Amino acid sequence: MNRAQQQRGGAGSLFSVVIPCFNEEEVIRETHSQLHAALQKSGLPLEFIFVDDGSADRTLEILLELQRNDPAMRVVALSRNFGHQVAVTAGLEQTTGNVVGIIDADLQDPPEVFLEMLAAWREGIDVAYGQRRERAGETAFKRSSAKAFYRLINRISDVDIPLDTGDFRLMDRAAVDALLAMPERDRFVRGMVAWLGFPQRAIAYDRAARFAGETKYPLKKMLRFATDGLISFSLVPLRFATLFGGLVISLSMLGILYALVLRIFTNDWVEGWTLLFIAVLFIGGVQIAFLGVIGEYVGRIYGEAKRRPLYFLKLRAGFPDQPKPAATNDRHGDDA
Repeated sequence: MNRAQQQRGGAGSLFSVVIPCFNEEEVIRETHSQLHAALQKSGLPLEFIFVDDGSADRTLEILLELQRNDPAMRVVALSRNFGHQVAVTAGLEQTTGNVVGIIDADLQDPPEVFLEMLAAWREGIDVAYGQRRERAGETAFKRSSAKAFYRLINRISDVDIPLDTGDFRLMDRAAVDALLAMPERDRFVRGMVAWLGFPQRAIAYDRAARFAGETKYPLKKMLRFATDGLISFSLVPLRFATLFGGLVISLSMLGILYALVLRIFTNDWVEGWTLLFIAVLFIGGVQIAFLGVIGEYVGRIYGEAKRRPLYFLKLRAGFPDQPKPAATNDRHGDDA
């Protein structure tokens, strides 16, 4: 065990936990209570950073009420709904702990699993991520589609992204700082963490049903999230477009040869308009489809080129009198 490992969990260590929230008024009090009850056993000073991602219900009001009675609690409110992955990033940028955890507010991921992750961290593991064995309370479609997605992205990605994982994880400060140095806008945090390297370990657990409320990932958002993952970590869609284009060209050459044979050696050359009609429609459809694929990549390049801030803060509450982390200075807004 090296010196850095010996210092982990020692005097001066702080455990920061980031909790992104969006319309979670029904569960947020219970989340706060369970986090405290579970993580007091860690033996580390705690810092809870709740990030309100533009909730339209009473989530922010309840968070501020809880914060007034909890010195370990911090509240960050974004100026609007920027999405789960941006909310996670906003929370990470506000952390000061030597070790940082990420957990959703819906209590599907048991806070007690953080204790196993902390044990791995003390052994020298920089990233301990939760790997789901069971997914209670989810439809068969969601379970099967999620399973298929993780296996697909692992097959086509240049990065080995762990199967059946979410953003429920724990990271050493060094890994957090490395993650925050990655500036892309279309963020797929679990893939980005895998890309970083560092010693990583899976912690298996059973995912519970939501304590209350409704899922914040309906089909439309799931598809968008899957697209972000596929495009952010793979050029395979573009390469497939090229290969398929070559196949269509080959078929077109056969069609041309067929037309020439009919024209030169037979009297039936006027016939075949059906084949021509089908070929034109087929090639046109393929072109439009793959222009869409190319457009996805170009659109993301355009979004990055504008260099807009990733998010803006509406308020920060409960933070001690200290400057904000350098990663957020002059970029995301002011303290309340």
